[in-house]
Amino acid sequence: MSFNLSSESRIAVVGLGYVGLPLAVALAKKFDCIGFDISESRIAELKEGFDRTEEIDKETMLASSLKLTASTDDIKDAMVYIVTVPTPVDDDHKPDLGPVRSACELLGPIIPKGAVVVFESTVYPGVTDELCGPVLEQTSGMKCGEDFYLGYSPERINPGDKEHTVDKITKVISGQNDDVTELLAELYGAVTSGGVFRATSIRVAEAAKVIENAQRDINIAFVNEIAMIFQKLGISVYDVLDAAGSKWNFLKFSPGLVGGHCIGVDPYYLAERARQINHDPRIILSGRAINDNMADFVAERIGAQLSGSGKILMLGLTFKENCPDLRNTKSIDLIDSLRRRGFTVDVHDAAAYPEEAKKYYDIDLVPSLDEVKNQSYVAVIGAVGHDEYQALSGDDFEALLEPGGLIADIKRIWSDLDKPKYIRKWQL
Repeated sequence: MSFNLSSESRIAVVGLGYVGLPLAVALAKKFDCIGFDISESRIAELKEGFDRTEEIDKETMLASSLKLTASTDDIKDAMVYIVTVPTPVDDDHKPDLGPVRSACELLGPIIPKGAVVVFESTVYPGVTDELCGPVLEQTSGMKCGEDFYLGYSPERINPGDKEHTVDKITKVISGQNDDVTELLAELYGAVTSGGVFRATSIRVAEAAKVIENAQRDINIAFVNEIAMIFQKLGISVYDVLDAAGSKWNFLKFSPGLVGGHCIGVDPYYLAERARQINHDPRIILSGRAINDNMADFVAERIGAQLSGSGKILMLGLTFKENCPDLRNTKSIDLIDSLRRRGFTVDVHDAAAYPEEAKKYYDIDLVPSLDEVKNQSYVAVIGAVGHDEYQALSGDDFEALLEPGGLIADIKRIWSDLDKPKYIRKWQL
């Protein structure tokens, strides 16, 4: 079957989060694009120009020709459906494919004959063929590969990254057959200057995506482990990395709390697939164990420098700097570990939405640092390197800390800080 893609072709993007919304806005510049989300409140906010992920600014959102809907009736006549729903893990670190399955069950009854359903969600190799295809067949009453077709193009959005945006990155693509692959090449090629890479199969494309973040996770785990070693030797891992980084081929990774919806999750998808084929994914899971335990290690090192209990101010709750994303943040693990050690922890975040911190973690964020000055904290912890925190001065810390208080710098935010002499400073 051949596909005739034109500016009038309707493209439906299903799921308007960090991945789906930027993609939909980009596609709307070239095609008749409609964005669908099951959250009516999300659609209402976007129609007002407000994107709480902060990926699309208000001016761009309001100027876009992107249509927005929470009704499946509005997406019944699309040529291509692009699914960008989340793929989390459960409490036992098992892949939760429920959102993907639900998306297929939603689309099955409405996709027209000849439609192409493309998945961008991160999955292990085989999910598109083994789960998505059969569910779409069952709910549509049509035959996969004859009446409708599958494609896969893994998302590569990095939340908060304004450089590697969807209109600049290389898109990996693969279709159920050559015609679908070429359709995806034309579709994505129209919206990105980075071009497309044609993977040899859907499973290869799925595998390529899942190892991208697993690779980063393992490299960060190595740096976190040497940070633990060097802490016990009384030296800072950052000082060691500065020295080692002077060699031309040294890989530069930083230690810290590894959370978020990608790096802290995707390795478990690869590990699950490995176990399904009777392979023990030792390196992958070892790296995950090191990174998952990093918060407790940091809490132990901070606690060792403080005498007994006390009140701590933690700066940063999101999983990365200058981004409101709270998904799978490991900052919460650090808070819990400190509380188990008897400390009271106040939390401020310069980027997070207070209502989301309350909803997901039952944390009442400190509204302003000005409101907690003169609270005489025993420690201030730099957990996330938001720009606002990098601008803090010695005078700011003097107003926040009790005499002899501790600045605990996990992310090397204040390496050049001119601190008061009677305030202590510890760096990972």
